[in-house]
Amino acid sequence: MSKIVDRTLDVFEMFAAEKRRLSLTDISRLLEIPISSCHDVVRALEARGYIYETAPRAGYYPTRRLLGMCETISAHDSLVQQAEPLLQVLKEKLEETVTLAKATGIRVSYLLVSEPQHPIRYSVTVGSEIRSMHATSAGKAFLGTLPEADLEAFLKSAELKRMTPRTITSRNKLLADIRESRQRGWFVNREESLEGVLTLSCPFTWNMGVYIVTVAGPLPRMEQKLDRAAKLLMQTCRELTDTHA
Repeated sequence: MSKIVDRTLDVFEMFAAEKRRLSLTDISRLLEIPISSCHDVVRALEARGYIYETAPRAGYYPTRRLLGMCETISAHDSLVQQAEPLLQVLKEKLEETVTLAKATGIRVSYLLVSEPQHPIRYSVTVGSEIRSMHATSAGKAFLGTLPEADLEAFLKSAELKRMTPRTITSRNKLLADIRESRQRGWFVNREESLEGVLTLSCPFTWNMGVYIVTVAGPLPRMEQKLDRAAKLLMQTCRELTDTHA
């Protein structure tokens, strides 16, 4: 990615994190880049109407132009529009976090996150990538969609880093786990990427793309409704597949 694109995105993420107006000096310090580079990005964003100077030398803050554009873009995302009601129903029935992710190459990123009202719940951010391929149910679900030769090739070169005491680090055991999960239709992660958390994932395809729905929550709650969650999860993915067929 080009440096100017990175810095532009960094500016918006910084404002979201800081939640206040910022001077050029503030931006330079927070992003750890030269003030001359900040000046170029800020002037370009100001000229396009994405940020404004609140008063002379009082600092800058984003306008609502980006918000309006994002709302328009989101409102016309056909997949998310059609998937969100089904995922909301799944969340309400199970009262756990439900996510939709998309595989691009060997990267899997979250497109949609719906969280329950529980004070203790699993939480991820839209746009972030899954924690790992081998230790998450979403990662294993993606690997389960690969042709057998591609799956074996991936496992031969993959670094199966231990993330918790329950992470599968044996290639043979992981391959067996993926094959078994692929046959039953859903993939599970019992504290393999994060202690105290259990997640279930199921893939579906749309327009030749691989998407993954995941249900995640604290281990004790999820264990009590594991069978029901698996059935509802597979039903949701079948409905999504039919919707986008």
